[in-house]
Amino acid sequence: MATTDISPKFQTPDTFRPIPQLKPDVSLVSAHDGLEYWQYMIAGSVAGCVEHTAMFPVDTLKTRMQALVSFPAQASVGLRQALGSILKVEGPRGLYRGIGAMGLGAGPAHAVYFSVYEFCKEYFSNGDPNNSGAHAVSGVFATVASDAVFTPMDMVKQRLQLSNTPYKGVMDCVTTVFKEEGFKAFYASYRTTVVMNAPFTAVHFATYEASKKGLSEVSPDSVNDESLVVHATAGAAAGALAAALTTPLDVVKTQLQCQGVCGCDRFSSTSIRDVVRTIVRKDGYVGLIRGWKPRMLFHAPAAAICWSTYEAAKSFFHELNASASSSRP
Repeated sequence: MATTDISPKFQTPDTFRPIPQLKPDVSLVSAHDGLEYWQYMIAGSVAGCVEHTAMFPVDTLKTRMQALVSFPAQASVGLRQALGSILKVEGPRGLYRGIGAMGLGAGPAHAVYFSVYEFCKEYFSNGDPNNSGAHAVSGVFATVASDAVFTPMDMVKQRLQLSNTPYKGVMDCVTTVFKEEGFKAFYASYRTTVVMNAPFTAVHFATYEASKKGLSEVSPDSVNDESLVVHATAGAAAGALAAALTTPLDVVKTQLQCQGVCGCDRFSSTSIRDVVRTIVRKDGYVGLIRGWKPRMLFHAPAAAICWSTYEAAKSFFHELNASASSSRP
């Protein structure tokens, strides 16, 4: 009886091997500098919160001095007088009024700020890490995006920082302003903020990257590009220079955000020119640089703290990613 061949008609050769599945090129989807963009957001958020919390008392002094432009009789109040007045009348707690609003705004805003900056820097630099123009342009894009997030809470913060503020807290300020002035009040200074922060950020980032490169070249054996002293020194230089150059616009921003509160002038429009004319008419051109000392005292160490914290957080994620990669089979 013939046996029936039940084997397949076409046999698979012994030499056949499955075609290996190609893994996607990680370099095509990885973020700039080896990190994912959510990691940049976390690093930026932490850096922003640490920076603003550490320097908040100085920011309060700046706001008080700039808002006093509306009071000619008190126009000569300086940094020491402002500090003494707050401590005498309100105590140390007066220096931290509005810090809750800062926390609600600074974290998300800095997350947007640094992630947009890193994305744009990768896009515009064309592989050149020393492209100052790309750093400046990236900074401008970053500030336009982050200011849209931070401006409402910055307005709330500054109103709470004023002496004899009528608001009990963050929520009271938000609800009262929305009820009495409408949603547009939260963005009354947005245009001025962008006009101020665009050149501020361009100068800041370009100076930071250039200073970091220069400091590394001064003593390459003892100071490397990723050391804490380089980030802190470069950040301080960048913050001080950018703050000094943009103080007049910061005065305008403060006036717009505090208008109609505690005796501050109310403006018929958000035009920068109109606000400048009002300040010059009441206080002279010196009114446009009111608060420049605390502004520089804020931004120099604040930038050093921010950049150092940001780079430290990036280093943490680099090590975390490297550890995760090495543990994979």
